[in-house]
Amino acid sequence: MLGVIVALLLSWAILHRIAGEPITVLGITPTWKRCGEFLLGMGFMAAVAVINFIWQAHFKQISYTINPEYSLLDSLRGSFWVFRSVLFEELVFRGAILYLLIRYVGLIKACLLSSAMFGVYHWFSYEVFGAHLVLMIYIFLVTGMGGWMFAFAYAKTKSLFAPVGLHLGWNLVTAIVFSSGPLGNQWLIQQGETVHTSDWITLIFFSLQAIVAPGLVTLYLLARYKSVECNAAALVR
Repeated sequence: MLGVIVALLLSWAILHRIAGEPITVLGITPTWKRCGEFLLGMGFMAAVAVINFIWQAHFKQISYTINPEYSLLDSLRGSFWVFRSVLFEELVFRGAILYLLIRYVGLIKACLLSSAMFGVYHWFSYEVFGAHLVLMIYIFLVTGMGGWMFAFAYAKTKSLFAPVGLHLGWNLVTAIVFSSGPLGNQWLIQQGETVHTSDWITLIFFSLQAIVAPGLVTLYLLARYKSVECNAAALVR
């Protein structure tokens, strides 16, 4: 939790020093609307993650069994760890830095820069920097497009609730449900040997994570907030 506190303090200092703004401009104050955006984002990405793992289990001919030693306390500890890591990353990559980038270079450029930084960051968090070039490109594209989705959600909603929800939905299912992450075995444990899949199947998995999910979220936000802006303009008239 120390990392989150440090990120909050640095965000406050950066915003106060450079923009003369309070930290609440990041949209961290809860409202019904923001909570709804959080739940919608979390539900959508949780569903995408479940589909992704079920498809992979089918094509790779693997199965999952429930961990008999897994308890409610283990679930709460793991979920808290995931929430803390997501909140830290969102404060760093979609917090004060993205707010200032949007202000000074524009929304699209800011989101692209944020997504690129997020992709590079995962070279180090996944410990693949300097490894096989194809793996580095794959990690950069998948996590970078996720970074675009989170950044665009922040830019359009003007709140951290939506990107935190999107990010949390994916990470909770990945790490806690299907035990794919740094926490090791959690609720479901993979059984059986993974069968090598064709390049086309691999492309489908890649597309779901890097193209379909971010694309749908982007299109939804464009449509949703275009209508909101149009309604606001009509009220002004």
